Amino acid sequence: MKTRIGQFLCCLGLALMSLSVAAYSFAASPDKVIRSVFEAADDGFDMVKTQNYYSGWVADAIFETLLNYDYLARPAKLVPNTAEAMPVISKDGKTYTFKLKKNIYFAPDPVFGNKKRELTAEDYVYSIKRLADPENRSPSANFIRGKIVGLDAQIQKAKKTGKFDYDAPVAGLQATDRYTLRIRLNAPDSNFLYVLAYGALAAVSKEAVNAYGSKIGSHPVGTGPYMLEEYVPRSKVVLVANPNYRGFIWDFKSTGSAWDEQLVREMKGKKMPQVGRVEISIIEEEQSRWLSFQEGRIDFDKLPQLAAPVALDGNSLKPDLAEQGIRLYRTTEPEVTYTIFNMKDPVTGGYGKEKIALRRAIAMSYNTQAEIALLRNGQATKAQMIVPPGVVGHDPSYRSSIAYEPELAARLLDHFGYKKGADGYRRMPDGSPLVLKIRTEANASSRVISEIWKRGLDRIGIRAEFEVGNFADNVKDATGCRLMMWGGAWHADYPEGENFMQLLYGPNAGQGNHGCYQSKAFDKLYRQAVKLPPGKARDRLYVQMNRQMEADTAWSVHVSRTRNWLVRPWVMGFKKHPILLSDWQYLDVSK
Repeated sequence: MKTRIGQFLCCLGLALMSLSVAAYSFAASPDKVIRSVFEAADDGFDMVKTQNYYSGWVADAIFETLLNYDYLARPAKLVPNTAEAMPVISKDGKTYTFKLKKNIYFAPDPVFGNKKRELTAEDYVYSIKRLADPENRSPSANFIRGKIVGLDAQIQKAKKTGKFDYDAPVAGLQATDRYTLRIRLNAPDSNFLYVLAYGALAAVSKEAVNAYGSKIGSHPVGTGPYMLEEYVPRSKVVLVANPNYRGFIWDFKSTGSAWDEQLVREMKGKKMPQVGRVEISIIEEEQSRWLSFQEGRIDFDKLPQLAAPVALDGNSLKPDLAEQGIRLYRTTEPEVTYTIFNMKDPVTGGYGKEKIALRRAIAMSYNTQAEIALLRNGQATKAQMIVPPGVVGHDPSYRSSIAYEPELAARLLDHFGYKKGADGYRRMPDGSPLVLKIRTEANASSRVISEIWKRGLDRIGIRAEFEVGNFADNVKDATGCRLMMWGGAWHADYPEGENFMQLLYGPNAGQGNHGCYQSKAFDKLYRQAVKLPPGKARDRLYVQMNRQMEADTAWSVHVSRTRNWLVRPWVMGFKKHPILLSDWQYLDVSK
């Protein structure tokens, strides 16, 4: 399917076109083009329906949340976006009142009938209700579940009747006038402002959702700096500047680093966005992506890890790249990679001692240091806990109780009755075949990880089959807890440990909890933690939750990656943010 939103613009009338041209000339130039690349496919751009990282990257440029992040500030700092200012919060910490900026308009689209459509507080009421609607089965619904007064009652009613009543009032979610949004919580929540900056809570228009229905993921209509012009799923995405976007002045403050100082010199005072067109190619193979960058067909990209030996001297670029004016920006992602075990699967699932022993032995067979050396080329660190460095709740002194110990893993399997057959491979305690089915992707990195798994599993006598699928399809299957084992990664949606712990919270099974892990002990600790403000008491609970996860071995935790971003000399303003995905609106092109 190929979508060309730009073709619709001819239908909008001369008056609207003249307004659009005037707005467009405010900043973005169609002659300034950024050529980007994704290493995996998106899953459409309806963020209520997906948590796909690459979908979010595009959606963040199309849709807008009430709050956003300061582009340069570190650690990450929330700032108003469509809101005039940070909200007024009641003394009891449960009521948030936002005033929206006026004259924010959705991108031109036929659903608005040749008129400019202004963003209102009611759009956020509708968007949050849509996230909660059980029919949408949103993997992000847990971000608001149990939090907003009256909303859960509407959810339960919808489950009984089969239809969510969008017109029914919700006590804790009100547009008190055209530009005022009031949200009342059941209990204080120190992370709720972070939640409101997450893409699934961005404003969408009811008109667009009603018009495009199940195809809304291919027809995103937002108020952000860009809109979708062309979409070839799993191949190409083209964005163009939204002519109705209000723009902003680049006026971010340096953190004092040499990199920031250069950015400020390049960008301060410019009307944004400058870039009028973004062309995104989907190139899953690392070698192909690296060749495209070398040939000058990509303007910036994170260095494929296989290319680290030929591109880097330690932490610096090799002379041949530096001489081209290419700049290197290094950062450790606020992320963790891992392999999930499906706790409902008849082979890997269950909470009996023999099942836990099987998962523990499998995890102990994986050589993380081999991954760092062979795949990451040293551009990663072993992840000790679920909460990664750079995220509140990370404990740098924490050490995982699960290590690479294949000999001990073999003895553990022997003890719990997983005996080897004549072929040298183990069987289940009841004598039935023991075969792991590990879902993976068709790229070089996945092949290396599969080989590391196979070597380790062969050492302990467990047969494995590797099923290759598309990343977007694998995410869907994982969300539905349909994969026995699958390797994933979680990048912080907001810089607080809860964002990672919710991936293992029992009620989130089938909605982000990809292994359907359900532990009464873990869930009790989680509920205690979210009631506490950030601090030592909360961090101690995160440590206990890590230990509980390890005791059950719901995940095999792997690495946090170091990203080396290579930036062509004509790209100005680039600094990779730890939370923000879309950055094209902050850039300029001198070429």
